[in-house]
Amino acid sequence: MHLTWIDWSVIAAYFAVNLGIGLWYRRRATGSTSEFFVGGRNVSWWLAGTSMVATTFAADTPLAVTGIVAANGIAGNWVWWNMLLSAMLTVFFFARLWRRAGVLTDVEFAEIRYAGKPAAFLRGFRALYLGLPINCIVLGWVNLAMVKILKIVFPDLALDFGSVHLGPDGTALCIVFGIMLVTALISTLSGLWGVLVTDLFQFVLKMGMVIVLAWYAVKAAGGMDTMVQKLKVLDASRGGQGSILSFVPDLNSPWMPMIAFFVYLAVTWWATWYPGAEPGGGGYVAQRIFSAKDERNSLLATLWFSIAHYAIRPWPWILTALASLVLYPTLKDKESGFVKVIVDPNVFPPVLAGLMVAAFAAAYMSTVETQLNWGASYLVSDFYRRFLKPAETDAHYVRMAQVSTVILMFASCLVTGQMSSISGAWKFLMAIGAGTGSVLILRWFWWRINAWSEVSAMAASFVVSMVLKFGPTGLRHGLRVDGGDDDPTSFAWTVLITVAVSNAVWLAVTFLTAPEDKSVLLSFYRRVRPSAGLWGPIAREASEVVPPRDVASNLVDWALGCAMIYLALFGVGKLLFGETGTGLVFLALSAASGAIVYWNLNRRGWKVLDDGPGKG
Repeated sequence: MHLTWIDWSVIAAYFAVNLGIGLWYRRRATGSTSEFFVGGRNVSWWLAGTSMVATTFAADTPLAVTGIVAANGIAGNWVWWNMLLSAMLTVFFFARLWRRAGVLTDVEFAEIRYAGKPAAFLRGFRALYLGLPINCIVLGWVNLAMVKILKIVFPDLALDFGSVHLGPDGTALCIVFGIMLVTALISTLSGLWGVLVTDLFQFVLKMGMVIVLAWYAVKAAGGMDTMVQKLKVLDASRGGQGSILSFVPDLNSPWMPMIAFFVYLAVTWWATWYPGAEPGGGGYVAQRIFSAKDERNSLLATLWFSIAHYAIRPWPWILTALASLVLYPTLKDKESGFVKVIVDPNVFPPVLAGLMVAAFAAAYMSTVETQLNWGASYLVSDFYRRFLKPAETDAHYVRMAQVSTVILMFASCLVTGQMSSISGAWKFLMAIGAGTGSVLILRWFWWRINAWSEVSAMAASFVVSMVLKFGPTGLRHGLRVDGGDDDPTSFAWTVLITVAVSNAVWLAVTFLTAPEDKSVLLSFYRRVRPSAGLWGPIAREASEVVPPRDVASNLVDWALGCAMIYLALFGVGKLLFGETGTGLVFLALSAASGAIVYWNLNRRGWKVLDDGPGKG
């Protein structure tokens, strides 16, 4: 791709706008740790929700979706579409509870729900575990994806520093480091407010450009009708993989047998911990919930995120992926098809090159700035302040947050240099997080769960998943989990075994250890006001609290919310592929589901706290 001076001017303007936003919010963000990490708890739902979507729209995401579609068709996206079920649990069950908790990070939750040394250990361990290795792995694969993109867009990359010559890999890594440096500067200057506002700007830019790209890609493939016909011809050569255009997988296909689809729809979304899709909420999603003005805004933020993430965002990526299969049928690296469309002057107009490069920078920066701010919040609030320097001023902690951001930046670059596979990194995270979801959900609703429940769930999940992955061949074969990372049946059995063992372990530990101190449980119950069903003895003692009895209503809203988004997703797809009648019916049913949810929430009343620790 050749960039003109106009393109470079556009790219420079993009970075200038981001820096300007950082400088604009500098004074506000550095006033306190609350402003720096949660925006002073005064953020509107549309800004918080859009920021979540922008964060999950990383530079690697369109490439990953392109690879999925090339290998398994549109239905291959069920590997992440299933997580909508978890996201909607957060919307209707957990967003308001998190907001009432009034904590600065989700890790701090450990010491308002549990007591003593076990709670302190859990908080400190999770702060370091999530803030350093897990955060750096996520940043590492985002960096790795950006390096891959730059090498494709600029195949002749090279830098010379005197006698030192850097080839494409080293040059691309240097460029990525430079972009990360700018991103870290914005994050250290402006805290969460800068992250939120730059996320909004970046999301509009990158979403607009991928829509433009999809339009040109489909046009180059001959238009929608011609592209669909060519893809149907391609289906014949796929040998039992199912139709590329199908929205539902063929359960007889080798890539999605019945047991794998069952595990995705019935188990993984609630049982497996994964960054950005934590059962019960958590991570940067929880951080945005904490920043919301009140409970109403926290619920709407997560609802808007779910709609945009699952129903609006995917189709431009999918259309470009389908077009790349038609345009470059012999391309070996199918993921690179997305970038190939961009650099092909016969497909994408060169005059838009600068805007597209800026859009990729936006996709990269929106994820990185969130990860840096979020990771720094753990390191400072939950480790440094809690265990090392508990009596310093707020200004001191803000400075330490800025230092932590820079440390995370350098650490992630070191991790990137050791990584060779993006998919290998996220599969590793999914493996060690399988089985912890149930305790993360039930800790809100069952008084008997204690700190050791969480610790044992994490330990059991890690040990079992590692044994299944690296243990004796005979054992793995006997348990039907020796098929490797890419075997769906092996994956399904690994998840089922890990979840079963982890749940058995943490339940046994829960009943073998003492419950939490009653004063801590009473304080938590009065503060958060969860449903009283499984809080029996605590609810009876705190009789002055009138908790919401809304489990049934929330379940109805959850089911209707899932239907609303899936129907919108598939309705738009049907319209795009010319099935107008079916598409309109799906969209009408989606709108009806949304209307019932809105009516139900209004009927119950939008609960907004006017006191307590979560007050905005």
